[in-house]
Amino acid sequence: MRVIVGIDESDESLYALQWTVNNLFNGPINSAAGGERNLLTLVHVHQPSKHYGVGPSAFPAGPGVAAYPSTALVDSVRKSQEQISARILSRALEMCDNKMKAETLILEGNPKDKLCEISEEMKVDLLIVGNRGLGRIQRAFLGSVSDYCAHYAKCPVLIVKPPKEMAGQ
Repeated sequence: MRVIVGIDESDESLYALQWTVNNLFNGPINSAAGGERNLLTLVHVHQPSKHYGVGPSAFPAGPGVAAYPSTALVDSVRKSQEQISARILSRALEMCDNKMKAETLILEGNPKDKLCEISEEMKVDLLIVGNRGLGRIQRAFLGSVSDYCAHYAKCPVLIVKPPKEMAGQ
């Protein structure tokens, strides 16, 4: 069985991973897969650097003035994003604790789109995402990765809700 868990910096996504480890990957080997272990892919998607429409990488510096960041600044921001992503996935990988075969993947883009795309590309059996418990109005304005994936992913989607004491923190 091939499973993707969407991971971000939220406690809810880490809870979804913990639930996955405890409930789906407790058996040592999947006999239906010819003796191969199940594969868990931990996916973190970070947003690309913001573009402001003035130029390919320009940002407003005052009324009618556009500034262009240096290549060094752009590289520094990209490196910082990669380090943050690596830290998030390292923490998540520790939770797997050698209980299953796990790999990590860092993508750039809109998390809801990228999770659906990669789950289709990798032909996964199950996509698992956490749920922040947004209210109806927050979901309308902010969007919901779990809601989007449930509607548009080409594979089954499991949305893991956090326990009540964790919700709304």
